[in-house]
Amino acid sequence: MSGEAIGIAASVLQALPQPVIVCDTDNTIVFVNYAAEAFFGASLSVLVRQKLNDLIAFGSPILNLVETVNSRRSPMTEYRVSVDSSRFGEERIVDVYASPISDTDGRVTLLFQERTMADKIDRQLVSRGAARSVTGLASMLAHEIKNPLSGIRGAAQLLEQTVSEEEVPLARLIREETDRIVDLIDRVEIFGDDRPLEREPINIHVVLDRVKLLARNGVARGISFSEEYDPSLPPVFGNRDQLIQVFLNLVKNASEALERTAKPEIRFSTAFRPGIRIAVTGIAERISLPLEIVIEDNGPGVPSDILPFLFDPFVTTKANGSGLGLALVAKIVGDHGGVIDCDSRPGRTRFRILLPVATAGIPSDFQEALTR
Repeated sequence: MSGEAIGIAASVLQALPQPVIVCDTDNTIVFVNYAAEAFFGASLSVLVRQKLNDLIAFGSPILNLVETVNSRRSPMTEYRVSVDSSRFGEERIVDVYASPISDTDGRVTLLFQERTMADKIDRQLVSRGAARSVTGLASMLAHEIKNPLSGIRGAAQLLEQTVSEEEVPLARLIREETDRIVDLIDRVEIFGDDRPLEREPINIHVVLDRVKLLARNGVARGISFSEEYDPSLPPVFGNRDQLIQVFLNLVKNASEALERTAKPEIRFSTAFRPGIRIAVTGIAERISLPLEIVIEDNGPGVPSDILPFLFDPFVTTKANGSGLGLALVAKIVGDHGGVIDCDSRPGRTRFRILLPVATAGIPSDFQEALTR
């Protein structure tokens, strides 16, 4: 291979967004690309002085994968492998692609494909499917259920006026529980609202400031707020009232989670991420979702067994919750052509929303970024 070809190959490796590591026969690291430096939080000069065993936790399937590839001299892949390292504080799930570099020198190259975002988008699409199932059920049953409930409520009201004083609480209980069921049906029926959204270019910071004002004087009274905004963010193409509902719901959930936190804080942040593009069923081109809005709190976190299903209908951690709030949030975000995910651990919970921009009238440099 010529020197020019070698230079091009090195440039390609450095340009890859996936971390790449090359190991020698004794698992000594001999090369990492820029993405691997960022992934493991260390520079090339530090990493090449270590062995893979020092970087990856003992007993990891990755070490066995390298050993097997070395013995067979053929490519292999491990899917959904947990990467634990002292260099970052949380578990990461990756697909690992391992391949021998040649048949003679015994070196192995490892490419890591982090699964976090892909899995969360997959889960959200499943959640939307579950919401649509709930929608179909609600549309079919709502009318039939509401009619008898109306009769039950009317009868309970009459009973409150005629029964003895000791029995009034029971009649009131029937009426109140009937109202609660009707309210639940009304909330489920929202999922069946398929009318086109009235959308326009909106400054997302105006929406967030409105949410913060409402929260400070209501559900989040006494909680500290902070923000880190990108002032040059282009407008989102959305419905102002529905976006306020989305972020107010997230802030309300965060506030409830912070009830027992010593110094409760909710943080808003925005950023422009032009590299994020997803494929959507029925649309030939991949959709760019460069607007990132994050709502973060320092509460106890979401239980790990609930986290994968957080946006499914009727999933809740609250004793008296209906489990429809976050499902409705996911629906509204989906109606806007965006996605939402949640990353949570004790002391930090982050809800991240990715939305498309209103392309009309935005600066040309943003237009160019969106087409990359």
